[in-house]
Amino acid sequence: MTDVSQIPPLLLTRASGLLLSGRVRFPKNRVGEIVHEEEEFKIFRQVILDTTRDEYESPGAIFKVCFHFARFSAKTNQTLSLIPIPFILAQPGFRSKTWLLGQETGLFQGFYEWNTVKDSENYWTSFPMKLMKKRAVPDSLTYGIYEYSNQDQRIENLFLRKTVNL
Repeated sequence: MTDVSQIPPLLLTRASGLLLSGRVRFPKNRVGEIVHEEEEFKIFRQVILDTTRDEYESPGAIFKVCFHFARFSAKTNQTLSLIPIPFILAQPGFRSKTWLLGQETGLFQGFYEWNTVKDSENYWTSFPMKLMKKRAVPDSLTYGIYEYSNQDQRIENLFLRKTVNL
């Protein structure tokens, strides 16, 4: 049975409302930044959904996904990764996503911030994640969910700390 919150037209409607509300930002200040993990990853895009008064300043969880695309070049896949953005924005509890590309292996990474661990767990079976699973090289897709317990810490510090500790 399909989860009604994952029906594509409803996701597009919700995403349109978020865009029209002015809560969606695509900051450029981190684009080109290198993040050191098993290899160097370069940030190529970021989207942030501004919080409401009812939400903590910082997220409650991080969802990290890594995979190789089955088809097309890294540059083409960077462009194609624009397509699911409305479906990602519309996910319950979504806060932000940072896209990264491995400079040696071409491994794609995504760091998502969520209001809660449950929101990040639900993303694994979401409509946009199903699209990603179809486009990934079989057995290349890995993910992790990390609880973020200090709601007062700024996300830039969390992102850097998590990339070192993963």
